Amino acid sequence: MKQSRPDPRAQARRAALNALKRAKRAATRAGVALSDWEGEFLGSVEERIKTFGRAFGDPEKGAPGQALSMLQAVKLKEISAKAKGEKRTMGRKRPFGPKGRTAGED
Repeated sequence: MKQSRPDPRAQARRAALNALKRAKRAATRAGVALSDWEGEFLGSVEERIKTFGRAFGDPEKGAPGQALSMLQAVKLKEISAKAKGEKRTMGRKRPFGPKGRTAGED
């Protein structure tokens, strides 16, 4: 008998809810105090995912089958890194200078 494939939207929803729970749990266990904004962000995103199946309304902010927008996913990763005690930096490692060239080349 052939099994039906699981719904990708439901999988994305469960994955996002689990990631939110892991971030909260990691912060609590590590004793890291999340800012008011971060706590409110996690709570509101979780509530919207439970209610609507995804946490964003504008389809241009994320993929159709995803539960979090691109920026929400980035912020969740930053909160998780903060809870784990990791330093998370965004952006390029070399802030100045042309890409792909080393000093002394001309």
